[in-house]
Amino acid sequence: MEKTLAKPNISLIEALETLRSSGNKCLIIVDDKKRLLGTLTDGDLRSIIISGHKLNKSIKNYYNKNPQFVYQNEYNLKELKNEFLKGKYDLIPIVSKEKKVIDIITWDQAFKKEISQKNILNKKKVKLVIMAGGFGQRLKPFTSILPKPLIPINNKSVLEHILENFYNSGIKDFFISLNYKSKTMKSYCEEIKAKFNIKFLVEKKPLGTIGALRLLKSKNDRTIFVTNSDIIIKSDLSEMYNFHESKKNDLTMVVAAKKFIIPYGVCKTTKDGTLSKIDEKPKQEALINTGLYLINPKIVNMIPKNKKFDITHLISLMKKKKKKIGVFPIADDAWVDVGQWSEYREAAEKLKK
Repeated sequence: MEKTLAKPNISLIEALETLRSSGNKCLIIVDDKKRLLGTLTDGDLRSIIISGHKLNKSIKNYYNKNPQFVYQNEYNLKELKNEFLKGKYDLIPIVSKEKKVIDIITWDQAFKKEISQKNILNKKKVKLVIMAGGFGQRLKPFTSILPKPLIPINNKSVLEHILENFYNSGIKDFFISLNYKSKTMKSYCEEIKAKFNIKFLVEKKPLGTIGALRLLKSKNDRTIFVTNSDIIIKSDLSEMYNFHESKKNDLTMVVAAKKFIIPYGVCKTTKDGTLSKIDEKPKQEALINTGLYLINPKIVNMIPKNKKFDITHLISLMKKKKKKIGVFPIADDAWVDVGQWSEYREAAEKLKK
């Protein structure tokens, strides 16, 4: 329960990180004596972030100050179930007479059943396309010998980390785009194909960061997950899917709320060039493209055949055609990037958690 509690003065980005570490979909906002002040759901938090509010803003003006709660020893299971169904709550705080939070009860606990990610993604027969045809220029000289997706992290390749993550979330159909060192990739996949249903999208020439998606031959009306081959996302994939579908997006970009510290003193000047002040090692926050997307299959036909085409080209084309593009924010520690050496050690540590 303790990981679900948060103070009202934390920032939006800190709230996102706290939600990620708590494993729940709602934060309980409390004062210094753990008295209930309110709640903040992951859905509300994401809506606040994508509406343009600064990530360093405090949550004090955004959380629900009239939350549903029950008093300790003064509720029964039938009434509690009705409250969950009526309010569609993820959890309900249990408080003392002084409104100190004693415990929480989640939806799963109330109904004594587990709602698995597999139920949604497996039932919908969602596919994953892994873009693995790149040269891995930022990881040379390693990628002069092995393709980037086969880089080992904690005794397992990046590719296998990705496949297992999506497989455990219910996805069974995998497509991997190939170009650079395709024979090596195919040989490796032969060794692991017993567990994963893998098909290949072979690029006769480099097709950019999204061009290989046009090679998909099996058409359906289901949303497609598309991921770069050098990132691992440790977040609820079914939540992403539900968000994408509920918003009726044509494309949803998964973004990480990241904090940066500029390691220098930043000079502020007036219009005439006079020094105004120096901000020493200022902090900045931004939403960073992780390289994971959810794409409406109808959008695939917008990608030209046999032509190099990057995700930036697709987004520009979609904006011109007034297609709906959304963003789904996740915590920075839910995104593992191994696309460059500076991130490699950090990636290995993140995956140990």
